[in-house]
Amino acid sequence: MKKTLSMMLTAFMLMAILSACGAKSQSDVLDSLEERMDSMTGYKADAKMTLKTGEKPLTYDLEIWYKKPDFYRVSMKNAEKDQSQMILRNKDGVFVLTPALNKSFRFQSDWPENNSQVYLFQSLISDILNDSDRGFKSKEKSYVFHTKTNYQNKNLYQQEITLNKDLDPTQVRIMDQDQKELVNLTFSNVKYNAKFDKNSFDMESNMSSAQYEIPTFSGDDKEFEVLYPTYTANLNLMNEKEVALGKNESKVVLSYASGEDKKSFTLMQQRNQAVESAARLTMPSGEPVDLGFTVGAMTDQSITWNYNGVDYFLASNSLDQDELMAIARSVSGEAVK
Repeated sequence: MKKTLSMMLTAFMLMAILSACGAKSQSDVLDSLEERMDSMTGYKADAKMTLKTGEKPLTYDLEIWYKKPDFYRVSMKNAEKDQSQMILRNKDGVFVLTPALNKSFRFQSDWPENNSQVYLFQSLISDILNDSDRGFKSKEKSYVFHTKTNYQNKNLYQQEITLNKDLDPTQVRIMDQDQKELVNLTFSNVKYNAKFDKNSFDMESNMSSAQYEIPTFSGDDKEFEVLYPTYTANLNLMNEKEVALGKNESKVVLSYASGEDKKSFTLMQQRNQAVESAARLTMPSGEPVDLGFTVGAMTDQSITWNYNGVDYFLASNSLDQDELMAIARSVSGEAVK
């Protein structure tokens, strides 16, 4: 009898412990997240990200690698647009690779520390921990946080971060000020404390391996449709001209200005060309910029990016970086003047 009572008491205590573990308070969850940040040595994860910031939704398949303390590899692919890029951070700096063109930008940048990053676990956890006004809900199979953000795109105003009961991020929804969803990202195949070989974060090794998976852009099609920004900072298109570059190549230069406040910007577009020898550009004063549909290179007065087979260069001596980013993001849609 005593043995039976003892077994029942043990089972009851075990059930109580398990029940308590499944109903963590917000404080418990925050403490556990902070512990995970400190103890995590790295991870691998896959994700699917849908952007709703343009005229049509764009979906990207992501592969995310992280190795403590500050090595990162984020591979982004959009099959429909034949877009493939990779962001790397290693001991040599931060790189944005475009394997199909055999081109890369190198930065001496604090990325990803300087802004929120929707696809990085530690960035999401930091956003949760740093927002004292966060919202919190405990559901049957998940915990949901509502936080402020610090994305480069200021329209990405707030986010909803869902964690499973093991405190793994499973979904992120980013909204504007009106609660309209602009980004939806779902994680899968999460593996913590993953192992990496010595070349996992090497720039040349990643460029070579990515080029085996995707076709190299030929550049045979010299025709391309000129795109006009739908946001122009209240400036008007003053001039459009085509500049011959030789060998049946040319670029289109759009000039926008306003006579009242002397503000202006220039947007150049050219069908891109893959290069047989690697093109490696170092930008000591620049940083990667997330344009939504692609990752570009930004300096104080310019943004360079590639999208759908076209190279773009946007420059201004009178507009700030926020306005340049807004203009660049608006060049992804259909051609409109």
